[in-house]
Amino acid sequence: MEISRLTISGIQAGLREKKFSAAELAAEALRFARSENPKTNAYLTFCDERALAAARQVDERLARGEEPGALAGVPMAIKDVISTRGVRTTCGSKLLAQYIPPYDATAVERLEAAGAVMLGKANCDEFAMGSSNENSAYGPVRNPVALERVPGGSSGGSAATVAQGTAVASLGSDTGGSIRQPASFCGVVGVTPTYGRVSRYGLVAFASSLDHIGPLARNVGDAAAVLQAMAGRDGRDATSAFAPVPDYGEALVEPVRGLKIGLPREYFEGLTNDTGKQIERGIELLRGQGCEFVEVSLPHTEYAIACYYIICTAEASSNLARFDGVRYTMRSAEAQTMADMYRMTRGEGFGAECKRRIMLGTYVLSHGYYDAYYLKAQQVRTLIARDFQRVFEEVDALVAPVSPFAAFKLGEKLDDPIQMYLSDIYTITGSLAGIPCMSVPCGVTGEGLPVGMQILTRHFDEPGMFRVAGALERAGG
Repeated sequence: MEISRLTISGIQAGLREKKFSAAELAAEALRFARSENPKTNAYLTFCDERALAAARQVDERLARGEEPGALAGVPMAIKDVISTRGVRTTCGSKLLAQYIPPYDATAVERLEAAGAVMLGKANCDEFAMGSSNENSAYGPVRNPVALERVPGGSSGGSAATVAQGTAVASLGSDTGGSIRQPASFCGVVGVTPTYGRVSRYGLVAFASSLDHIGPLARNVGDAAAVLQAMAGRDGRDATSAFAPVPDYGEALVEPVRGLKIGLPREYFEGLTNDTGKQIERGIELLRGQGCEFVEVSLPHTEYAIACYYIICTAEASSNLARFDGVRYTMRSAEAQTMADMYRMTRGEGFGAECKRRIMLGTYVLSHGYYDAYYLKAQQVRTLIARDFQRVFEEVDALVAPVSPFAAFKLGEKLDDPIQMYLSDIYTITGSLAGIPCMSVPCGVTGEGLPVGMQILTRHFDEPGMFRVAGALERAGG
């Protein structure tokens, strides 16, 4: 079997036709992932015993004539900020080098209940803070498409496992574009569902009002199947939504003729020529399927970067206060007092980007600055959300670039944090509004680098988003 070409539907068919067993598939997937990992550094931890045990359960269900689950036997990677019982979860940080959670995240529980097989944990920017996957304490991830380039961040490892073919699908987390940007850079599909659609229980928090869990996969149908398996209300996450979960598979095959799609003017400024050409190609493919395009405006987009980096750093400052050497984390051996333990553990354990964001967040929350910065940013966030509400009264969906450029070279933007932050300029607005958005491959640049098209729809309209994405994929996107 050729792991790198398998899809979820292909695995389901192979198991039914007895071409291979789930245990055989898991063993081969683990072997292949280990052999390929030195090229990309996409995996931090493998969990052979857990993977093989899950695969044997699938085989036993099949032998008894039971339904094995919608994701039966599917090899998956899980981003290392998502808790996995008994399996090391580092968040890409030295602080958690030896942390082993005593529980599974709800998303992981639901995927395994559907028959998925977890191969291991995917590398990521430390505590999900980054846009290139160069901020991991365990070394950068390399883009499988071009090994001298970044895979995007912070879910770069999750995207790389799928692009490299070592996982059929993976889980990532998205705070300001951390699923969509790596998906675009690596040429795979990445989905950021509506905030609250997937439980955050077990996701190590970066910015609680912005964090999402979502799937990355080789095609739109596989991404929809993974989201279907883990979406829905969870009593352990007060922010998870009560909204019913529709059948995403049905939406994939619905025709798009007559759909009115908006092109936000602000998202087409600053594009490189190569990226712009591929986005135009994707638009023409959808136009050929019968979609109507109109130009729209999201006027508060220009304030999004400033707004986002105030809110996310403020919430990061609060969330990361728990990593102090008392629980979970490494502890400085030289500390003599409790104050020394806090200071030295955090000083030695956090990387430069985490420290930068903690300091920024602490500043904007401090006395005398809260109203001027954090409160003002929340007010701007409301205006950005209202922009989307107004536009979705006129159109069924929006399409836009994911990033102004394709994957850049390792080290190219490390010394310029502002330029690194600007790579998220088209993705953070959807995160601030909490709407569903995804990246779908729409072409490659002259250098052969993938480009993703972003599709955005109104709250809980994932079916509409998958409808457009399915049409783009069928048209040759």
